[in-house]
Amino acid sequence: MGGSAALVEALARGITKHGGQIKTGAHVSQITTEAGRATGVILRNGEQIEAKQAVISNASVWDTLGLIPTEKLPKKFVQKRQSMPPCESFMHLHVGIDATGLPKELACHYIVVNDWETGITAPQNLILISIPSVLDPSLAPSGKHTLHVYTPGNEPYELWETLQRGTPEYAQQKCERAEPMWAALERVIPDIRDRTTLNLTGTPLTHQRYLRRHRGSYGPAIKAGQSLFPGPKTPIAGLLCCGDSTFPGIGLPAVAASGMMTAHTLVSPHQQKQSIRALSL
Repeated sequence: MGGSAALVEALARGITKHGGQIKTGAHVSQITTEAGRATGVILRNGEQIEAKQAVISNASVWDTLGLIPTEKLPKKFVQKRQSMPPCESFMHLHVGIDATGLPKELACHYIVVNDWETGITAPQNLILISIPSVLDPSLAPSGKHTLHVYTPGNEPYELWETLQRGTPEYAQQKCERAEPMWAALERVIPDIRDRTTLNLTGTPLTHQRYLRRHRGSYGPAIKAGQSLFPGPKTPIAGLLCCGDSTFPGIGLPAVAASGMMTAHTLVSPHQQKQSIRALSL
């Protein structure tokens, strides 16, 4: 209930409850090191924050490398991390619609595969539709629904990398690349275009800008059974990583597990036992 924002809010409550501080809009421009150890971060506005115990980065593997001066890391480590293949990016539709007269049995989730022979990784072939306000009406005004439609990790960044946001060429390509998502929506709600009162379209450049993601990527394209995601440790003491570029991989459950694993590297087994006992009381 409350959508994905409820997860963020729960995490924020946990952090502040235990004395943590959250700084939003505080873009990190560099991770600082001294004598082979991470010492803190420098923000884009010039503010420097010192680390008491460690710096933990949940940025992607490629974006984390961009925050550390190259000479501070072993060349072999940099080459290995840079060579990790990225997944493709996304197209998104965030839509608000008039829900008048829609069937009561409308589902929360739909998956559209246009051509099973082509494969689900083919561009624009697999399209996911989410209507969260079906389950939680508080996510939309009365009589409305909110929808999220996206192509999960199958939108090529190469189609966008030469375009500039805000140009007519960019706007035209947004419309063209969004059309398959509208077609998928019409298979669920045939008169969706007439019902739409709000329409926001996101592209790989949107991902890259607002989520600070390398090439707008979904994460490393590491196939199960062929290779493993790296663990939290790095060659720099006191610099740890978590998130979708570390083991066990991409997705909310996996990322949550990576955060727990990273935290455990900073806490002794004795302290962990004490925490578990306290939670069980």
